[in-house]
Amino acid sequence: MKIKDAAAFGKAVREKRKQLGYTQGYLAEFTGLSVSFISDLERGKATAELGKAIELVQLLGMDLVLMDRGEKTCGG
Repeated sequence: MKIKDAAAFGKAVREKRKQLGYTQGYLAEFTGLSVSFISDLERGKATAELGKAIELVQLLGMDLVLMDRGEKTCGG
């Protein structure tokens, strides 16, 4: 999935969380992040802290990859 803005990033996080069957409350308890942070991130709030966002993505079993525009990923 190509992420072009904070809203798309938040949507991807929310979809993965729901796919795993986790609530925001469960993630908050498990990670130590606040429910309000997770909610803000999922709604695409642009001021969400990057370090916490990356940590949450990794805990959801996803990788965050930056590459030059047009560059192909390993999978295609």
